[in-house]
Amino acid sequence: MREIDRLLQKIGTLIHEGRFEHVETEKIEFKDLSNTGDWKELYKTVCAFLNTDGGIVVIGINERDNRYSFTGYNAGNENKLKELPRQFTDKIGQLQSLEEFFPSFEIMDFENGKVCIVFVEKLPEDRKFVFYNSTAYERILTGDHKISQHKIDSQEELKKEISDARELQLVDGAGFENLDIDKLNDYINRLNRDVKVESLKADIQSAFSFLNRKSFIINEKPTLLGILVCGINPYDWVSGRCQVDCYVDSEVQIAKNKQILKDNVIPLMESAIGFVFRNIAVGVGYEGGGISLPEYPERLIREVVNNALAHRDYYSDRFVNIIIKPNTHIEIRNPGTFRADQKLVTDMPLKIRRIIPNPKPRNPKLADILKVYDRWEGRGLGMASLTNACLENKIDVPYYILQGNNDISLYVPKGNVLSEEAKLWLSGFSGWIYRKNNGRELTDDEKTVLSYFWKSEQLNRLERYTIMLTPDNNHFEVIADLEDSGLIERVTNPININFSHPVFIVNRVLVQTDFKNKLREIFGGTFDDLASDYKEVLDCIYMHNEYSLEMAVSAKAVDLFIYTRKHKVVRDLRDYDNYSRKVRSIINALEKKEFIKRADGVKPRFVVNKDYQRTPSLFDNA
Repeated sequence: MREIDRLLQKIGTLIHEGRFEHVETEKIEFKDLSNTGDWKELYKTVCAFLNTDGGIVVIGINERDNRYSFTGYNAGNENKLKELPRQFTDKIGQLQSLEEFFPSFEIMDFENGKVCIVFVEKLPEDRKFVFYNSTAYERILTGDHKISQHKIDSQEELKKEISDARELQLVDGAGFENLDIDKLNDYINRLNRDVKVESLKADIQSAFSFLNRKSFIINEKPTLLGILVCGINPYDWVSGRCQVDCYVDSEVQIAKNKQILKDNVIPLMESAIGFVFRNIAVGVGYEGGGISLPEYPERLIREVVNNALAHRDYYSDRFVNIIIKPNTHIEIRNPGTFRADQKLVTDMPLKIRRIIPNPKPRNPKLADILKVYDRWEGRGLGMASLTNACLENKIDVPYYILQGNNDISLYVPKGNVLSEEAKLWLSGFSGWIYRKNNGRELTDDEKTVLSYFWKSEQLNRLERYTIMLTPDNNHFEVIADLEDSGLIERVTNPININFSHPVFIVNRVLVQTDFKNKLREIFGGTFDDLASDYKEVLDCIYMHNEYSLEMAVSAKAVDLFIYTRKHKVVRDLRDYDNYSRKVRSIINALEKKEFIKRADGVKPRFVVNKDYQRTPSLFDNA
């Protein structure tokens, strides 16, 4: 049974039983055309459907005051309904003929009469937006809302880009005979999943009109889009544009862990995703009866691979690379770059490199195809999925490296944003944070978001671009709380920035890593004479004394803090044990020379000896 048939059956039951349930959605709307004014509401809704994701209008059912009633379809309105595709204009008021986006009108029996079902397809990006009575509408949940001027202007910019769309290049030498009818019919079957909008084709010749409408052909010649979706032997025609090279970067034989994939875009995506799943570690979770758990979230892997092919620059014939470094990261490199309005770059007051999530598709025609296959959702969900997975502590902070040859490398690191390194950092400043936060300890969410900003700054210093957290994507209530407490702060008047999103950095107290000037004030020239590893241990003890809740610090905490800051995690226990013994030896020597002393308590904990008899330093007059 079709979805629309189930819907009408449910409405009939609700009417008979006198009950009400919310049935309207972002794609379903009921209309009663008994009054003249109702036609204007119909036009607004259809305009919104065209400008958003399409939808279905059921004419003849009234929903008012939490009650459904059957009013029926008046056959006398047939001619007026046929004019529905010609009620809309473009931005400058020119009437648009949109018959192709109204695949069918159906008259169906319902109760003791009939209803009319109007199916509306969404407009492609290069046709948006259309207007009714000089106003453009969009569908948000179950309502029709005016589209802002800012959004209209942005869409006009996108349309200019689409006019030179990369996926609509004609493929030299290719003809009708190079398109596969079975692959095309597979796409049509997907297209008909909810509502039949196109009949299956007997052969490629009979599909001419459909191929032309979907931009699979232009002037009877296959486009890159057509070859990518339903071309025969696509590599022969578009070479690296339909290729993904996959590697496992490990010390073992790389040849056995390399695969070169060549195919149409949909099976190419699936094969690339399959390679990743075969070559990452899989553990067993105790929840859910011992289900297998890959080291990276499954949905995230699917989205980042799909997005690489959806957003790549199809002018370039370079292929996409997927490189898996075991226990470290997944790198996905694809031809292209970010739009200028997505890159936030400042060097004053500090180096910031952020990417602004942007839902606009780089290859909009291809994006429309991928939506049919559930391979791309739009709305900037690719980056939102990355930051969500990060803030759920399923991966560490993802970042991009912009290569010199106009390639983008996305790195998805294994681990957690609230890692052992981040926890030790927060512990080191726990006292200062507690006081700054008015005596309230941070929640886990606050610790995670604060760690995200901290790690972002570290990555930005290395010319690695991280994803900006905005009101549209993640944890903004937590961000607001962190700002209120002063743990993060906005960058004011940053150079070369005209974005509406606020730019946050960590409070500068929390990014301190070097306290040598403070120690030199205490110890003078004697401190300068110390070896660097002795200075490093003193540095760590001083930081905990000044900023940690516990203030005094154990030798174990010192060696773990310094080792983790250098190595991120403890992977080699033997190496860590050797380092731990070295630190304990340094602490014993510092205590013996009275640089540090023991605090009161059962367990030995240490503080810097601020009563040390200071000696002159060469830096005193600097």
